[in-house]
Formats: sequence, C-alpha cells, structure tokens
Amino acid sequence: MKPSLVHYWCCLVLLLLASVPARTQVTLSAHVELGSRRSVHQSGNVVLWLSPVGGRADFPPSALQTPRLVQRNKSFDPHVLVVPVGAVVEFPNRDPFFHNVFSLFEGKRFDLGLYEAGSTRDVRFDKAGISYIFCNIHAEMSAVVIALDTPYYGISNPRGEVIIPQVPAGRYTLHVWYEAALPDNLKGLTREINVSENSSTLGVIRLPQAQLQQAHKNKYGRDYDQPVPADSPGYQRP
Repeated sequence: MKPSLVHYWCCLVLLLLASVPARTQVTLSAHVELGSRRSVHQSGNVVLWLSPVGGRADFPPSALQTPRLVQRNKSFDPHVLVVPVGAVVEFPNRDPFFHNVFSLFEGKRFDLGLYEAGSTRDVRFDKAGISYIFCNIHAEMSAVVIALDTPYYGISNPRGEVIIPQVPAGRYTLHVWYEAALPDNLKGLTREINVSENSSTLGVIRLPQAQLQQAHKNKYGRDYDQPVPADSPGYQRP
C-alpha cells in the first residue's frame, strides 16, 4: 500500500526540521566589583539581564512557577527577587505577628493592608520595572522585586560571581541593577553586546562605590516613629 499524502508531508516536514541546525546557546559569566581599581570588593544581589535587540524572548515553563517573598524574622526572603512580567508573587506571613506589605515607588504600586500570621496575599507584577517593597509596621524590612520581559538574567552571589545560562547567540542590550547604586551610574553601564559560541564571559562589571541608602518613609509618607493623624487618607489603592 502506498503511503498517504499526509504521511508523505509529515515525513518531509520532519526531514526539514532535522536539517535546521539548532541555535547555539551559551552560558555567560561575569564578575561584579564595587569601588575603584585601588579599593575593590565583591557584592551579592547585583542583577544583570540581557534584552534581545529587535526581538523578544519567552520565559521557559519552568520559570513560570509561583514565586514567593516570605516574611520571616522581620525580614523578606529573598531580599532581591526576579520574576517574569505577569507573574503573581505570593507574600506569606511566617512571623507570629502582623505585617503590612506595600510599595509606593517605582514599578508596581500596591498596599496589601494588615494581615495576620499564617496568611498569604499576592500581587501580579504586570509590567516591567523595579518595585521597592516595605512593611508599614517594621521599618527594618525591605526587599526588591524586579519584573523582566527576558529570561536571560543572573544575580551575583556574595563573591560577585554571576551566571546567565542558556543564552541563544545574537545581539543583546546588557542592563545592570544594584540597590545602592545611583541611577545615572547604572545607566552608564548599559551597552550592546554580541553573544556567539566563542563568547562565554561578560568580563568585569565595575560599579562605583556604593551610596549610603536613606531611610524610607512609611506608607503615609511619615517617619516610622511618628504617629499617624486620625484623618490621614493614607495610601490610596490603585
């Protein structure tokens, strides 16, 4: 019996696909240093990411799991969290007391209100950007959520080492973020790079000496040790 026309075309498509070479993927490394050449130290929580030039990249299914920013021991864990745009981040309260998580600045603006131990609330980060997260009760609590539209990123470890795995060959814009760096300094590190099978490192990323971070206000725009006026409208939910 002769093979059907459908069977013929299926075989042809499979042969054509098999003849297309797989796109080269590269694991990139980098090393982050803070300070000048004479006084250098490493730092964790520096984020590097690559945006395809003239195109877009999708996150793999494994990256679409629900991320969490856990409140534990009056701190957020992890301190820096990178998520894909559109991700829903859970904020579970694992402390034996109330928390009030909010973000009023860049990125996503939200106020989760007061919620008790053992409960969880969540936020969808629906646009690319950097969100600075605080607790309205505990001034020492802070975290950062970075929503990206590219899966090619890495976060430096305490030794300043960064790994960005499985980057397809091509042209990208390199972006750098560090919590204690000035925006203009970070902007100056943005540059276009070309990734090929012969490239495996982004070299040394040197950031100027970290700036002292200023104390933040509560969600009413007041110092944490100041009483909140009874008629204060507070933060208006978007």
